[in-house]
Parts: sequence; C-alpha cells; structure tokens
Amino acid sequence: MKTFTILLLFCLLISGCKSENNGEDPAMRDITSMELSKLMGIGWNLGNSLEATGGETSWGNPKVTSDLIRAVKEAGFTSVRIPVSWSVHITDQGTHKIDNAWMQRVGQVVNYVLVNDMFAIINIHWDNGWMNDPRESSRQQVNAKLHAVWTQIATYFKDYDDRLLFAGSNEVHMEGDWSSSPPAEYLSVQNSFNQTFVDAVRETGGRNLKRHLVIQSYLTNIDLAYRSLIIPQDPTPNRLMVEVHYYDPYEFALKEDEPYDFRWGSVATGPVTSWGQEDWVESTFGKMKKFTDKGFPVILGEYGALYRIQLTGDELKEHKKCRSHYLEYVTEAAIRHGMVPFYWDNGAPDFVLISRSSNQVVHPDALQAIMKARQ
Repeated sequence: MKTFTILLLFCLLISGCKSENNGEDPAMRDITSMELSKLMGIGWNLGNSLEATGGETSWGNPKVTSDLIRAVKEAGFTSVRIPVSWSVHITDQGTHKIDNAWMQRVGQVVNYVLVNDMFAIINIHWDNGWMNDPRESSRQQVNAKLHAVWTQIATYFKDYDDRLLFAGSNEVHMEGDWSSSPPAEYLSVQNSFNQTFVDAVRETGGRNLKRHLVIQSYLTNIDLAYRSLIIPQDPTPNRLMVEVHYYDPYEFALKEDEPYDFRWGSVATGPVTSWGQEDWVESTFGKMKKFTDKGFPVILGEYGALYRIQLTGDELKEHKKCRSHYLEYVTEAAIRHGMVPFYWDNGAPDFVLISRSSNQVVHPDALQAIMKARQ
C-alpha cells in the first residue's frame, strides 16, 4: 500500500499523468478562461528577442537567460508574453517544417517562465509579415501555412500544463497599411485566421483540447475588435480570450519624431495631447465589456509609452512623472475593465524596464507605477 501511494503521488507530479480518482488531468484545471485570467495578474513582454527575424540576438538583445526571467518574477510580474517568429526557422518551404532546434529553444524559454510559476503566452509575431495579406486571393494560401505552423507548435507543446497559452497572431493587417478603417474583405479574412488557429490547435488533441487560446482583432485595435471581431467556433467551451493592444495617444506613447507630446494626464503642468487622456482610456477600455460580459477575458497584449531619453532637466522630470502616471492609470484601468495587461518591454532604451544584460530594473519609478495596480 505504501508503494502504491508513492507511485500515485509521483504520477500526479509528472507531465501527462491523470488522477486515478476522477479521471481528470490535474495539469489542465477545470476552470474557464475568465477564471484563469484572474490568476494571471500583471504581465511583461519579452520583446525583440525570439521574434527577431535574423536570430535571437539580431535585434540588439542578448540571448534570453533563466536569470532574466527570474528577475522578471522578482519585479512582481506573474505572466510573460513571448513573441516568436517561426517562418524564418522553416527548413522545408513545401511542408512548412520548423527547425526542431528552434522549437526546443522556444520550449527552453517557456520552461524558464513556468519554473518560476508564471503564465506564458507564445504567439506568431510579425515573422517577416507573411500573415499581413488579408485579401481573399490570399486567404487559402495563408490559412494553409497558418494551419501547418500551429499544428507543429501545438504538437510540440501538447503536454504542457494550462499555464501555457497560445495566441494565434499579432498585429495582422495589410502590409504597409495601418489604417483603422480597413475594407470588410480584410476583416473577414483576418477573422478566418483566428478560426484556422483554433481548429489547428484543437485537432492536435490531448491537453490542447482544453488549452486556453487567445485570438486577435485586426491590428489588435480595440475599436476594430468592438466593431468587427468574430469569435471563432470552438468545440471546447469557455477556453477563448481576446487580445488587443493600446498605445494611445500616439503623440505621447509612440511618436518618435517632433512634434510629439512628452506630457500626459491630469498630473501634467503643461499642454497635453488633445485626445487620449484619462477619459479616453475609460471609454476605449469600456468597449471590451462586449467580450467580458460574454465570458471572454481580454489580454492587453501590449501597452506602454516611450521614455524620451533626449529630454533633460525640468522637461525630463515632467515627462517621467507623466509617464509613470500613464502606466499606473492604464494598468489599473485595464484590470478594472477585465483585462490582463502586458507591459511592452523591447530591451531598447525607449521601452526597456528590466535590463537584458544586468537583469536589473532600469526605471524603478515606472515599475512601481505598474505594480500599484495590484494594491
């Protein structure tokens, strides 16, 4: 009897084993995506690393280490979004076969996250833009490749527990066209990409039958999600999430060239952008109630604001104050509106939060602002 008990406990701990008591897999909890989202907390992006199309270090960041991910955990984050490129690692263009060494490397980084008891999201990121052709004439070709790629990814990660989520794509749009008013054709085709993603993952079976999946709106734009996102058909109920991004107002959050705004919000002591202030955050995030009311939690997969290193003196001091206010307000508002926020950290001076070389927090004021939302 003692031997049986030891074997049973060991069985419950290893991957792929199921409880003998109720036949359920303890690694895939019987909880909805909405319930899981409440456990994910505040997330961080491992940007400009595994999605770098010239290789992991080709965009200026060093190779990802377990020490870096441990530093992310110690900073207070409980989820990590891992943007990934796959197409550049395909060894056979006819079958879309992904290099196994690359699959293993992505798995290694995912393991860094899971061993720190955080949630991980992997996706197909920009990937040289092969998905950025949402025309009817390209629908079949892109969907065929998408199905092949996600079948391989899902198969490789089939035995991972429910702390690993899959996200179908990133900011899919017509290459070179960032318009927030795309033609209906583009919206329809991009919605088909979401359906192909769900179908491919579920068809691999096993734990992927219950894995929590994240679908994207066109451009991951919040307004377009509200107006045009169609939730895919899914044989598994309550296992889908919606992803959007937020970088409003552009003049403060993203615009690099002058004229730009370095102030934001009610704390500013000078002029701010005429739109995109606190009231805009509330009205924009409020649109996501369309999904959360129906049981679909929303992943705010990217958000943030440029740190304007060119500023000095009082202007830099004012900018840091406004930027911290922005990060605190957006993070708190996202959580309040049923969203899981993931700060965009690309390792570069404009968005870096945690150094990829020293593993130290670069902007403690920004980190503190983000983490205030947990209180």
